[in-house]
Amino acid sequence: MGCRVIIGGFFGDEGKGKIISYLVNKDNPSIAARGGVGPNAGHTFVMGDKTFKVRMLPSGVLNKNTKLAIGAGVLVNPEILLQEIERFNAQKRTFIDSNCGIISNEHILRDSSEGYLKNNIGTTGTGTGPANSDRALRILNLAKDRTELKEYITDVGLMIYSYLEKKEYVLLEGTQGTFLSLFHGSYPYVTSKDVTASSICADVGIGPKNVDDVIVVFKSFVTRVGGGPLENELERKESEKKGWLEYGSVTGRERRSSPFNMKMAKKAIRLNGATTIALTKLDVLYPEISGVTEFNKLSTNALQFVEDIESELGLDVVLIGTGAEMNAIIDRRK
Repeated sequence: MGCRVIIGGFFGDEGKGKIISYLVNKDNPSIAARGGVGPNAGHTFVMGDKTFKVRMLPSGVLNKNTKLAIGAGVLVNPEILLQEIERFNAQKRTFIDSNCGIISNEHILRDSSEGYLKNNIGTTGTGTGPANSDRALRILNLAKDRTELKEYITDVGLMIYSYLEKKEYVLLEGTQGTFLSLFHGSYPYVTSKDVTASSICADVGIGPKNVDDVIVVFKSFVTRVGGGPLENELERKESEKKGWLEYGSVTGRERRSSPFNMKMAKKAIRLNGATTIALTKLDVLYPEISGVTEFNKLSTNALQFVEDIESELGLDVVLIGTGAEMNAIIDRRK
């Protein structure tokens, strides 16, 4: 299966955790590696009646046959990381690049106390912005200097490349969403680095020629948390009426919502070089298809919604989420 990148197409919160956890359990990759920013991104996935959340480890953590890696471009909060390693009993299969930047308590304090970041931009307060600022100034401490991380340290890029040389399956996990990119998003209401597919590859230490497939994940409606523009934003009452009212997995903040945006989706496909689409929470728009796992069992309206997306965007929708549970998915991959 080569190397596959999973990327968010809107403002984050698209359901990447569900898609990634499904793919890792279904396809059994040799390694799942996380790129992106750091613990300001929380990924949620549900197996059976249990809900899991990760902020540092890749969302493929439930597959015990898959190695878990964190790329050099990712910021690490050692406390959160070690807690997750312990929670998932992942000590023997977790690897951290020696050049990962470290978030300190000072970064968290700066993030939560600086008026501009907290009040104007609406940051998560997890310290990622100040830590990336220090990295740009070349004063940030790195993972290789932290004793408590010593047993997990490796060259993640080299590790991934060794699997690619053996033609094994590698899955790369992006965080946030395309329009939170520092370069391509709605600046200044963005995260502290680029989070498009190219940067996810750079984060983990591989080149673009190594990538075989880029799946862009779109939710069936758009949400964003924090400040910044949101085209066709619904009032809170209307959002609640539609069942679109959600809360952030890291901060618990209320998410604003709007209908699916084709113009943004087209740009996300271009920026990420997407090859296929995963569509999540179709059951929220069309409750009658909740839990459906066969494409021909979609309702007429749901089927039309998917076909309109394929027609407008020019890519196949290969994965369709029809519920919160990890396996509530229509898998149309060939």
